[in-house]
Amino acid sequence: MTLKVLFAVVNVSLVIVYAFGSGLWVSTGGAFYRSLVRPFWQPPDWVFGIAWPYNFAVLIAAGVAVGVLASTPQRLWWTGLFAFSVVAALLWARLFYVSQDLPGATVALGLAGVLTVPLVVIAWQTRPWAGLVLLPYQVWLVVATSLSAGYWALNRG
Repeated sequence: MTLKVLFAVVNVSLVIVYAFGSGLWVSTGGAFYRSLVRPFWQPPDWVFGIAWPYNFAVLIAAGVAVGVLASTPQRLWWTGLFAFSVVAALLWARLFYVSQDLPGATVALGLAGVLTVPLVVIAWQTRPWAGLVLLPYQVWLVVATSLSAGYWALNRG
């Protein structure tokens, strides 16, 4: 296996961990989540069903493109930042739904969003289409962080 293929496989594996890991903790049907006052800008549930498959698909596509086509330093930066971003996003799911720590969850998701900015740049430098397809994911993280902050503000105490 070449180094390029190894990076691509690692990036696909990170998306799989992200998808399955978040599935373990995200529970919108639970009593805790249903008891929360929702921010007025919360999208309808069906939007999440469209956004997440798109997000995971473009993370795979961009990750494979970077893994195969980018320089070795860019691959290393991408993979490291992406791994930390996935950890932060999974930490958000755990903190929000399991620990019910809304402030901590908001910080974790904000960190995931910040870590994604250089991913978009690296993807764009590798292939402009790869950066472009990640922009909706970046916007999604910003909106999700604002929602998390909204839940925190509306449900203190």
